[in-house]
Amino acid sequence: MLRRSILAAAGLAAGLLVTINVLPASAEPGDVVISQVYGGGGNAGAPLVADFVEVFNRTAAPVSLDGWSVQYASASGTGNFANGKVNLNGTLTPGQYHLLQLATGTGGGAALPAPDTTGSVNLSGTAGKVALVRSDQGLACNGGSTPCDAGQQALIADLVGYGSANYFEGSAAAPAASNSTAVLRGRNGCTDSDDNAADFTTAAPAPRNSAAPPAPCGGGDPTPTPTPTPTPTGDPCDTPATHQIAEVQGPGDASPLAGQTVRVEGVVTGDFQRTDQLSGFFIQDPTPDADPATSDGIFVFSTKDVKVGDKVLVTGKTVEFNGLTELSPASAVDVCGTGTIAPTPYALPRADGASFEPYEGVLVTFPERLTATEHFQLGRFGEVTVSSEGRLFQPTDGHGGTQAENDRRRLLIDDGSSVQNPPTVPYTSPEALRLGDTVTGLTGVLSYGFNLYRLQPTQPVAFTRANPRPAAPAAVGGDVKVASFNTLNWFTTLGSRGANTAAERDRQRAKLVSALAGLDADVVGLMEVENNGDDGALNDLVTALNAKVGAGTYAWINNPNPGTDAIHVAMIYKPGAVRPVDAAKSSAEPVFERPPFAQTFMRKRGSMPFTVIVNHFKSKSCGAATGADADQGDGQGCWNARRQTQAAAIVKLAADLPNPLVLGDLNSYTKEDPIKVLEKGGLVGQTERFVPAAQRYSYVFDGQSGELDHVLAARNLSKFVSGASIWHINSDEPLILDYNTEFNPPGLYAPDAYRASDHDPVVIGLRLPGAP
Repeated sequence: MLRRSILAAAGLAAGLLVTINVLPASAEPGDVVISQVYGGGGNAGAPLVADFVEVFNRTAAPVSLDGWSVQYASASGTGNFANGKVNLNGTLTPGQYHLLQLATGTGGGAALPAPDTTGSVNLSGTAGKVALVRSDQGLACNGGSTPCDAGQQALIADLVGYGSANYFEGSAAAPAASNSTAVLRGRNGCTDSDDNAADFTTAAPAPRNSAAPPAPCGGGDPTPTPTPTPTPTGDPCDTPATHQIAEVQGPGDASPLAGQTVRVEGVVTGDFQRTDQLSGFFIQDPTPDADPATSDGIFVFSTKDVKVGDKVLVTGKTVEFNGLTELSPASAVDVCGTGTIAPTPYALPRADGASFEPYEGVLVTFPERLTATEHFQLGRFGEVTVSSEGRLFQPTDGHGGTQAENDRRRLLIDDGSSVQNPPTVPYTSPEALRLGDTVTGLTGVLSYGFNLYRLQPTQPVAFTRANPRPAAPAAVGGDVKVASFNTLNWFTTLGSRGANTAAERDRQRAKLVSALAGLDADVVGLMEVENNGDDGALNDLVTALNAKVGAGTYAWINNPNPGTDAIHVAMIYKPGAVRPVDAAKSSAEPVFERPPFAQTFMRKRGSMPFTVIVNHFKSKSCGAATGADADQGDGQGCWNARRQTQAAAIVKLAADLPNPLVLGDLNSYTKEDPIKVLEKGGLVGQTERFVPAAQRYSYVFDGQSGELDHVLAARNLSKFVSGASIWHINSDEPLILDYNTEFNPPGLYAPDAYRASDHDPVVIGLRLPGAP
């Protein structure tokens, strides 16, 4: 799922020691612990269809899980915990459980209770290592072949090694599990001597979620608190409500009546009762109170058959589920007539300091035109983010908006479903949604989950194609075209960073070839090409490209310094249009993970040389960033100091080359420090000169567009630039159109240029002196 190759792919350093690294027994037991681990889900003979990890608060005070994660590594393999990470959120009250549902198998078994968090990590059914981590950053260790250092161990709130695991708490690992058994912590999760062997036993899996009866650790095994129900008086509709919905919601984020059983009256506004939906419905009070801080709608977790417009009386327990106030379970749902609720108009952006909370569970409508600005989770969860006043841009890209302003403009549209990777993906027929497309009159119920308010539509969502696919890059003029293109991990070695299978590799190649043929540039700088020593991946790509556009059309330059990273930068060119001048060059500065690649060219009948310098700067993902390279909170992410040093080295390299053209994935937005270093060094950004502001983006991260891919020319060469264009074939297209076969509906793939990568290519034109 997390295939943001530049901004989210962490380069995690591996240790050199091969030891068994055991957490020492703590002086005091942990506050929040792993209470149950099950890895046999969906296997033959499994009672449950999915793997899970259960987390438990064994203290007498609430504990926030925001910023925490559960991380998994195999029993004795070399993969790090970071490779099996799922982030957590929410708050655990004393004795409360948190259910993390993981990979689902195909061998059958019953469904789990409604999970509090979902992930796709596949646990071993017999042996493994599960860490509860006080961080949402992946641990670059596994406790075995890559030991966890003191700093990493300090982040581990709890560790369960089971079966043959080589990393565990105490004297020995917990016993091995099986397809039919889980490992369970004693006394409903309360036992914690910091010795896995002593604290855990095997038994049939019994997953508990946050709605399960709390089990406070008070000295004996707790018993569930009985749920009272009102005494009926004949006709259930004669049993009146005990509270208004607004009283249950209260003026804050959480209900003041949490844990209490209430009876409320409302009209059904949203029906999402199917098992592949939310297994419940929304109701709203037709006689709301006068307090604007309290919501008049609420979610009811029940499959009792109702329909929109039914007037109902509902009895149920008030709970906070992933931050959503709801009645769960509903012990009575009585249909007592019909009613009508008109949607409340809501205009974005939200006012400064305003929250959606007063509208949680309320039927709302957004009459304005909203623009699709993110669809990264469209294929997996059916989610799309829209925003008012056009798409959102990265605050450091120079478009004027602050992060707070962006956040007030955005709204997440959900699909009213709990199914992951549905076979039919919303907004893909008759054509797939592109960012920049718009919707007007959006109507639904505001809900909350996974740290975000979200709209569950109650009317069809009809996007207008406001951003059609560009068939070709905009004309840039000139007699030489130069382009920059990040290939999104073009690997011919399977199972590495790119394709996992030969079929995926063929699909990826076809898309890249279509994109490069469409660019039709005379020189192309490439990023994220496999660094396999013999240019095997590059040769494969150029061979396929020439098969499409004509034999001998393209050739490549041998990189004199490809570096030691798994990927490197590369360069291809048209021998019929330009010729290399002198040997290729690079930089010996140790600051580069992926050294730059410089080659001087001349038009076949030209008189003015120009030098293309291809770059791929350090990414923004944090990994082991410390000191000046840590996130400074200024919006530039981690490793900004490193990127500035890299930019300074490029200025130094360019100073000794004729008419330099610096291009590539610089992992820096237009108004960030590394770009300023290049500009102070005499280089001029070309897209700012020729591309309209609304079209100046090449990448989308967290729903915000921006330029990570740049072309900058020395001042003297800048006078000969005839135009620049960003070909929006990738960043606006949904992830599910790419070459991957897992989870992507097969009917959506096409061997065309669209979603060939996650970065848009950039192309400029040069009008150089010489014979016509």
